[in-house]
Amino acid sequence: MDFDVKTLEGGTDGTISVSDAIFGLEPRQDLVQRVVRWQLAKRQSGTHKAKNRSEITTSGKKMYKQKGTGRARHSDKGAPQFRGGGKAFGPVPRSHAHDLPKKVRVLGLKHALSAKARDGKIVVISSATADEAKTKILREKLAGIGLVNALVVDGPERNEAFTKAAKNIPHLDLIAVAGINVYDILRRDTLVLTKAAVESLEERFK
Repeated sequence: MDFDVKTLEGGTDGTISVSDAIFGLEPRQDLVQRVVRWQLAKRQSGTHKAKNRSEITTSGKKMYKQKGTGRARHSDKGAPQFRGGGKAFGPVPRSHAHDLPKKVRVLGLKHALSAKARDGKIVVISSATADEAKTKILREKLAGIGLVNALVVDGPERNEAFTKAAKNIPHLDLIAVAGINVYDILRRDTLVLTKAAVESLEERFK
């Protein structure tokens, strides 16, 4: 499979050949869904906490006598049905993470890349560099080549001026190739890869 290489100025810089084993697979939604679910589960902090009946501060005295009042039978005010009482089966701190085989994670990334390639949503640029950190200039350049909602994946070394200029552009994410992941790929409409990023991916999955 070949991609045309573009420049940020709107020109062309030849073509680049990529492996069909990475960009030419028939996408499987089940694999991609499993990886996204695994990623989002790992992100959850799991710090939610509600006090149970033994943790609240209240009197342990029986509210009123058992019989003769005409009211329901109750013990102390710490019961869950009363305001200020302990929560029954409330949330406790825990980890939401679950295991996912490395083979499935790798396949999920390949299928996410293949899905973008099949939909024509991958753009390869020669490099992600800027002479100065000017957001307006960079936004105009990206709009000129049709990039409005995109994830830009650069090589191991990122250009500092480009990184600073891209921070303030809405709907634009910039990550290094080492941090490429399924969720961020699907989150944006277009996937933008630099030539260095493509070469790193080819080497990574060789």
